[in-house]
Amino acid sequence: MPFPATSSISTFPARGPGSNRGHPLVFIIAGEASGDLHASSIIRALRSIDSSLGVTGIGGPRMEEAGMAPLFPSSDMAVVGLVEVIRHLVPILRAYRRTVEFLRRGRPDLLILVDYPEFNMRMARKAKSLGIPVFYYITPQVWAWRQGRVELLRKTVDKMAVILPFEEAFFKARGLDATFVGHPLLDVVKRTEPPETVRSRLGVHEGMALVGILPGSRSSEVRRLLPLMLDTAEHLSARRPGTRFVLPLAPSIKPGMLPARRLRELDVQVEAGNTYDVMGACDALLMASGTVALEAAILGIPMVVTYKVSPITYAAGRCLVKVPHVSLVNLVAGREVVPEILQKEARPEVLSDAISRLMDPHRGREVRAELKQVAGALGTPGAAQRAARLAIECMRMASPGTA
Repeated sequence: MPFPATSSISTFPARGPGSNRGHPLVFIIAGEASGDLHASSIIRALRSIDSSLGVTGIGGPRMEEAGMAPLFPSSDMAVVGLVEVIRHLVPILRAYRRTVEFLRRGRPDLLILVDYPEFNMRMARKAKSLGIPVFYYITPQVWAWRQGRVELLRKTVDKMAVILPFEEAFFKARGLDATFVGHPLLDVVKRTEPPETVRSRLGVHEGMALVGILPGSRSSEVRRLLPLMLDTAEHLSARRPGTRFVLPLAPSIKPGMLPARRLRELDVQVEAGNTYDVMGACDALLMASGTVALEAAILGIPMVVTYKVSPITYAAGRCLVKVPHVSLVNLVAGREVVPEILQKEARPEVLSDAISRLMDPHRGREVRAELKQVAGALGTPGAAQRAARLAIECMRMASPGTA
């Protein structure tokens, strides 16, 4: 697109979608690190379909590398929790105002929203009022909680590209135009080294078991869950001598945030980088609930999923959540494939017992076979390319002049 990253919205004269501007323009919003990754993939796919396409929006470094001219960086918006949101309220409101002004004056031919529902659903409403078509990729998990948001999506979103196999039927039954494109993790989760090589580097000799500890990608999760996981490792070591432990460090977590002395006492190795290689070399994983469970399923590694929040938060969540499982693996499978041990049940002896069962060779083979089915249900690689084709179709149907 022939404008620099520092362009002011004042350089875009008011105009309507599909006007004779020369090239189609897409505005895209992703507010977190995972959204930055997946949005960068769809930007590249869009540009491979139409190299004249201009892309601007809100995002991170990966989106800029893919060719997006940033209106506003997403780094100040990737926050979770009421306190964090309040602390970052000024940049969030600034981003909202600048985006609304750009939509009003620049009139892009398509607004693409990637995850980040609290901000993006408000942008969808504003774009709809301006006559700008809206495409949602990686949609809000309204099937799990706050299903009242479905009506807002139905009124404001023209097309949805969904990434979980059950989402298409859920949204279509409620009057939304949704298409399952497969999960983008299938293009991301790849091993670069054989498990034997990784285990050798970690000093895991033949006959030893290796357990991965994944306490989450947010500092609050690590503070809350890592002590429990380390107590579990101690319990498991007493029960199964010779078991080794490794902690694949999430990029968002700095080593200084970890209890170094406790890690040394338990001989837990911290590995930064090559996360999928390390996970793929493990016999079992103990992890916080989240997308990482799908990553483990794609790798075919048995896991125990755990999580703890305050009693008040948990009670409120149980009133709002409408699904029978916490783990995405079990939701995709439609049954409990991997153990979910939550809240009061999440104690070291309970967690170590669950991990120990997974390390039984017979049970391990059964779980790996079930995880292979879950990974198969996620579709095939190429989600971003399929989503991009749908986005182009959505734009051209709304504004034939862009074709």
